[in-house]
Amino acid sequence: MKDPVFFGEEEMNMNIIPVVSMEQASKLQDGQLPSVLPVLPLRGAVLFPDTVIPIPVRREKSIQLLNEAYKSNKLVGAVTQRDPKVEDPLQADLFETGTLGRIIKIIDLPNGPVTAIIQGVRRFNIRSVDIVTPYLMAEVDYLAEDLSAIGDVDMAAIVDGIKTSAMRIIKLSGNISNEAGYAIRDIDDNAFLVNFVATTIEIEDPLDKMPLLMTASIKERATLLLKLLEKQTEILKIREDIQKKVKVEIDQQQREYYLNNQLKTIQEELGMDSANDDINQLRKQAEGKNWPDYVAETFEKEIHKLERSNPNSPDYTVIYSYLQFMVDLPWSEATEDNLDLKNAQKVLDADHYGLEKVKERIIEYLAVLKLKGDMKSPILCLYGPPGVGKTSLGKSIAKALGRKYGRISLGGLHDESEIRGHRRTYIGAMAGRIIQSIKKAGSVNPVIVLDEVDKVFNDFHGDPASALLEVLDPEQNTTFHDNYLDLDYDLSKVLFITTANNVENIHPALRDRMEMINVSGYLAEEKVSIAQKHLLPKQLKEHGLTSKDLKLSKKAIEEVINEYTRESGVRSLDKQIAKLCRITARKIAMEEELKNTLTPEDVREYLGLPTNHHDMQKGNEMPGVVTGLAWTEMGGEILFIECSVSEGKGVLSTTGNLGEVMKESATIAFQYLKANAAKIGIDPKLFYERDFHIHVPEGAIPKDGPSAGITMVTAIASAIKNQCIKRHIAMTGETTLRGRVLPVGGIKEKILAAKRAGVDTIVISEENRRNIEDIKDIYIKGLTFKYVATVDEVLNFVFA
Repeated sequence: MKDPVFFGEEEMNMNIIPVVSMEQASKLQDGQLPSVLPVLPLRGAVLFPDTVIPIPVRREKSIQLLNEAYKSNKLVGAVTQRDPKVEDPLQADLFETGTLGRIIKIIDLPNGPVTAIIQGVRRFNIRSVDIVTPYLMAEVDYLAEDLSAIGDVDMAAIVDGIKTSAMRIIKLSGNISNEAGYAIRDIDDNAFLVNFVATTIEIEDPLDKMPLLMTASIKERATLLLKLLEKQTEILKIREDIQKKVKVEIDQQQREYYLNNQLKTIQEELGMDSANDDINQLRKQAEGKNWPDYVAETFEKEIHKLERSNPNSPDYTVIYSYLQFMVDLPWSEATEDNLDLKNAQKVLDADHYGLEKVKERIIEYLAVLKLKGDMKSPILCLYGPPGVGKTSLGKSIAKALGRKYGRISLGGLHDESEIRGHRRTYIGAMAGRIIQSIKKAGSVNPVIVLDEVDKVFNDFHGDPASALLEVLDPEQNTTFHDNYLDLDYDLSKVLFITTANNVENIHPALRDRMEMINVSGYLAEEKVSIAQKHLLPKQLKEHGLTSKDLKLSKKAIEEVINEYTRESGVRSLDKQIAKLCRITARKIAMEEELKNTLTPEDVREYLGLPTNHHDMQKGNEMPGVVTGLAWTEMGGEILFIECSVSEGKGVLSTTGNLGEVMKESATIAFQYLKANAAKIGIDPKLFYERDFHIHVPEGAIPKDGPSAGITMVTAIASAIKNQCIKRHIAMTGETTLRGRVLPVGGIKEKILAAKRAGVDTIVISEENRRNIEDIKDIYIKGLTFKYVATVDEVLNFVFA
């Protein structure tokens, strides 16, 4: 049986809380009992075996005793003082009998005494006290419990009487928890019951419990306890009768006077005056709000409800928080747009290099706004690899427009309530992050960046992407409904800018509502300009340096880009420049020799060995190896498709952690060559007498997509013919069973990857010609494009 836990109080104004142990004290063998114990004097409390009580400790000696005992064997001798008022008791001030206690826990409260939770183990008598400082150390003789009469018939009658009297005392006393009664009824061990009741029940003088502790026989102890309980019951009955008589004697006039004074005190304690001040303050704030009529009606309805509520009730806090949120939320307050188009262009150019399409779209929006005076804000989605400036662009747009700025990170969001808010029926309800951002901005027309919109997930909490449909639809967001606000709110004046790395992960309906703008990666030349104009000045300022302390030559920046970063954006480049600044700051602080202008050799000395693994195009020097181009969320990459041919039965196998679509591309490539072997100049029998294995290196990285189709066809053909293809060629394109070459995406990122790898010729679908023509010349400078419509054209070109 599990013994329940309950609480009570002892005298001396101490909160002595007897606690029934969840397990009775483990019995120590006689050889394990220490013969010398540190003595912990108790004031107004008696510890019985097998019970647990918290003991407040204020004496410095006792606190030291507890700490040292807790670090060793956790055993102390708990002995009750004869006179609780003695501050520094000696042996003569203590009872002869005490209890060996085990320290379970020591609690040090900031504004209260140190409290030790102690479990009684075994009774003892003090033989002598040998050491007085820093605390008492006593030699003890342990006492055995006499359980010989535990099963007697009269023992059972005594126990029943103890239970009855204890239950009566609990009912009469207001200081003992009702859980104590449940515990007393459920305890089956008579010996433990006697100790438990002796610990739990309050009596007039706690020292009257000492005869119980001194008694070895459980039966005699139970008899003494029953007498104490009967005495305490009579005292409580007399006290109750006196209180009833006193109540009757109070006349009506005195009663009214008393109650009026009590009511006045209660009102002051509950802050009724401050509640009225709160309501008046809310009304004053509401007078200055230019909000719609339906909002004003709701405010009046809720504030009347607040006036009727008790300030101490939970509902009062809920209603007050809601009304405060209403008056803090902007309903008509808007910042004035800066319609100076040249200034806007200047601000955007100063903060970000490139990104012409985004800047053009913002200038177009400002132009229409300047001519028309009012228009719905566009919903823009900037997508591209990490580190190209998508998120920071939102802050620059807000700066150019003269608007407030807010940012909401949607990465990993899976709860619809984060967007729409919680209903006020829930404890701790709050508005959604959209409305909270507008409240924080303090205007109805801020620029809000919804970051990482492609990383929103849905589960049993709801679908946040579906909730965003209303937010990002210009036809719906004029009446956006937040569950906490429970009123329609106009979001049409908010300029929402979302960012994403992979648009394929965005909900199709959500993608359809946004204006998609591709923010592609940077060329090495562009990164050099960004580093010189933006990154280096920023890091110098953050590290307390000036341009005189650190300069980077163009070749040094190129060294950092080529040897220490591998990205489409400039985030890693920014980190490496920050590292150069930290090393420079350290040298200045330590007064070491310092070079102001760093060269490539200095960069290698500062940053260590190059960390960039160059996927340089190897020249396709072996048969069966062809260079392909791939798109990832991090930008463009090159990959090598390898094919080997061995004796077998025409089995095709693939390795390299390929996805289902990529495996299908390998099968299509194999089947196309098998069906058109004679036309290509390959013996058809080889497809039945050989096994073919396609592998894409870096097997730990998952790969998928159809754009490696023509690369796989070429690799298989090269392996069968045992013939290398032309040097410095890379290719990308999907193929069909009929031999058509289909267009693919991510062209600009793939071109950047090809330039980084030293490729000079790219084989690509004819239908991608328009994508190439749309790219600036600076990106395709030094590259030759071979546009193809069929697989035959690919093979004729690469094997020519």
